[in-house]
Amino acid sequence: MSRASAPWRAAWFAPLVALVVLGVALSLARPDTFASPQNLATMARQTVVVGIAAVGMTLVIVHGGIDLSVGSTVALTTVVIASALRAGAGPFTAALAGIATATTAGLANGLMVARLRLPPFIVTLGTMSVLRGLAKGLAHEQKIDADPRGLDALLTPGSGVFAIVPAGVFVALLVAALAGIALGYTRGGRHVYAVGSSEATARLAGIEVERVRVLVYMLAGALLGLAGLMEFSTLTVGDPTDSVGLELEVIAAVVIGGASLSGGQGSISGSLVGAFLMTTIKTGCTHLGLSNWVQEIVTGVIIVVAVATDRVRRPRS
Repeated sequence: MSRASAPWRAAWFAPLVALVVLGVALSLARPDTFASPQNLATMARQTVVVGIAAVGMTLVIVHGGIDLSVGSTVALTTVVIASALRAGAGPFTAALAGIATATTAGLANGLMVARLRLPPFIVTLGTMSVLRGLAKGLAHEQKIDADPRGLDALLTPGSGVFAIVPAGVFVALLVAALAGIALGYTRGGRHVYAVGSSEATARLAGIEVERVRVLVYMLAGALLGLAGLMEFSTLTVGDPTDSVGLELEVIAAVVIGGASLSGGQGSISGSLVGAFLMTTIKTGCTHLGLSNWVQEIVTGVIIVVAVATDRVRRPRS
């Protein structure tokens, strides 16, 4: 049985159980704060950026790649949006400019990996530095203040159906649902799994591997642009130093959710479970009064455990 056809549901069943158990334990420990609807809604908002970025990372990892430029791309997107708004652009135009910039960055990653046949780790390690430098240069190494012109409402509770859960959470769920359907039930999704399982076999089957790689990185870039838009909605400033280390959190969420770093295995739903599990752990640490340095240690341990778990469940060749 190939990794693409393996029982992926079992891969993220364990983190789902862990999420439920942890949620119940924290609710019992802090019933007046953790289990409140307001806190759960806050956790949902805090998961949006990582969740959307994890959707793109799932595509990248399933097809056998990696992207270390996540944090830099998100930061550059916030800077582009803030710069456009300060220059007088409307909110839609500014958001589109930010997403287009991130999509272009993803396309560049894909072309270098596919056409130049460079290792994804090296390519995205380089673009991580390049994009961060571009963000700092565009912002003149300082935050850019700009009137959000309504973009802040994406992750701010409003009225009616958005009174507790803002629109951005529903946008993230819609994006995840569409990506899940595309990855699991379309020809393109099967090609992504095939390339990640065995590039040689995929070529013999007539799949245009280079095209798949370019499209995957470009889609991942577009999703990072959307994540950057949500980050700007939270910050309401363009910050070139924002989201440092975000890529580690996103990769950990995807691997926790059942994806294999060797490619060919993973699911969007599993990645969302992993993302929300990490948010739950961070929020739980805060409610238990643990210091930030303890949270950072816990996050690091989670990353190591996630990679170790991937190695254990990976079929031996």
